[in-house]
Amino acid sequence: MKTRAKFNLTLTPTDRMLEMAGWVVLGVLWILSVWSFSFLPDIIPTHFGASGQADGHGSKATIFLLPVIATITSLGITALSKHPHLFNFPVELTPENSERQYTNAVRMIRFMKLSLSITFTLIVFGMIQSAQGKSDGLGVWFLPFTLALIVVPTMYFMVKSFKMK
Repeated sequence: MKTRAKFNLTLTPTDRMLEMAGWVVLGVLWILSVWSFSFLPDIIPTHFGASGQADGHGSKATIFLLPVIATITSLGITALSKHPHLFNFPVELTPENSERQYTNAVRMIRFMKLSLSITFTLIVFGMIQSAQGKSDGLGVWFLPFTLALIVVPTMYFMVKSFKMK
């Protein structure tokens, strides 16, 4: 692999908003998990099938598993976003397009971090609602919604990357 240029990318207002929103939603995920723990039954839904129905159950302590995974992943994504020269790109990088490509790729990563936090928060909310008998699972909308939350922005950023080459 060729040595790629390194840039100190400046955060635009959009980048700041995405970064902040990702951390705020992660905070909401933690607050929701901690707040709900005391009133959850001992056994809660821990897995949902493609239809949104609960198909696995476990200890209420598992309510903390998704916030832990989301936090570790968010920290990893944040660290990775500081090194866009290590990313794979769908187009050849040149001295003229490298900084724009890096900015686009890092913005996509930030959006994915936000999407991940939203998805995990919705799952925890669904676990709580199901455990309390207020819902019958995540619902049939959950899988298409989360797939769209990941696929649509990824396609947008990929198309943008090809247009910038």
